[in-house]
Amino acid sequence: MTRRIIILCVAVLTAIPSWSQNVQEQRERKKQLEEEIALIDKQLSTTSKKRKQSLNTLILTRQKLEARKKLIDRLDSDIAGYDSSISSTNAEIARLNERLDTLRKYHADLVRGAYKTRDNKVWFMYILSSKDINQGLRRWAYLKNISLSVRQQAMAIKSTELDLQLENARLEELKAGSMQAKAEREKERDALSTEERKANSMVVQLSKEERAMKRELQQKQKEVERLNKEIERILAEAVKQQKSGKGAAVDYALSAKFGENRGKLPWPVSGVVIQKFGQNYHPVFKNLKMPYNNGINISATAGSNANAVFDGVVKQILVMPGYDQCVLVQHGEYFTFYCKLKRVYVKSGDKISTGDRIGEISLNEDGNAELHFQLWKGTDKQNPENWLR
Repeated sequence: MTRRIIILCVAVLTAIPSWSQNVQEQRERKKQLEEEIALIDKQLSTTSKKRKQSLNTLILTRQKLEARKKLIDRLDSDIAGYDSSISSTNAEIARLNERLDTLRKYHADLVRGAYKTRDNKVWFMYILSSKDINQGLRRWAYLKNISLSVRQQAMAIKSTELDLQLENARLEELKAGSMQAKAEREKERDALSTEERKANSMVVQLSKEERAMKRELQQKQKEVERLNKEIERILAEAVKQQKSGKGAAVDYALSAKFGENRGKLPWPVSGVVIQKFGQNYHPVFKNLKMPYNNGINISATAGSNANAVFDGVVKQILVMPGYDQCVLVQHGEYFTFYCKLKRVYVKSGDKISTGDRIGEISLNEDGNAELHFQLWKGTDKQNPENWLR
């Protein structure tokens, strides 16, 4: 009986992991979204203290809205999973109850049969009344095993009762999880509605400042163009020297390791991407193009440092209008740029390792740290988000 229960428990527990693993993955994704929302909240609280409505504030608010929507989608998925599991568990409980009724009826019949043949004289007369030797042997075998059958049937009943107990416990757990997920979803929906109103209000306010924003955009365009030209010039010169053999030899082993880590590199700072790679449009005036972004802009909490995403050598440090100090790090054929640094902790020629501090990030108009980060393979610009984990 003990062996049977152990086997049953193992069977039940091995059936649960695929479901529980999926639940664990859902929880991890939900936790990441909640952490992102908390991080944006922290940055927005800094902005509110400065009493300033800016484009970055609007972008952060919209990022928060997107994270909130994804969180609600995740909760909807959780609820659908719970409902499906509850339905299948109810079906399994019904099946087990039906099986239990059948087993109990059969067991009762066996007990009655065993009771009728409890006297050894009855056994003896029953065997002697057989028509032939074969029938006698069959009757003898039946009478000999009837008590064993009763015990086996009792074990089957206990086993099924254990199954039923486990399924009922799982059903209660599922119901509790479903109720909690539904309560969280309602809470998130209320928060989403409030945040959407705030975002719409900001758009109305910012749209009144069209002239000032366009002037800022023109200034920004000039700063971006200067930075892009300088970076492209530096990289073209570095690649030219490498090919001619005048510069330092390319560390191809380091290049290979860097390439193998596509999608696995650590983020240079913990924060939220507020300007993506490539061509973006103005967050208020939808038909107005923003300057082409050769990297990404990451908003982080004040006092944050930029950290190296991989082993490499500090190639150059330069100062650019609108971007403060920029550090260029070489990783064989690859290059990473860390811009908008108000303080730099490295110097040209330094060998650095993954996670080493490069510099303290400058503050933007909202009082948050904002890092401009680029990643290149030779003279080919890359989307950093495809490389970062």
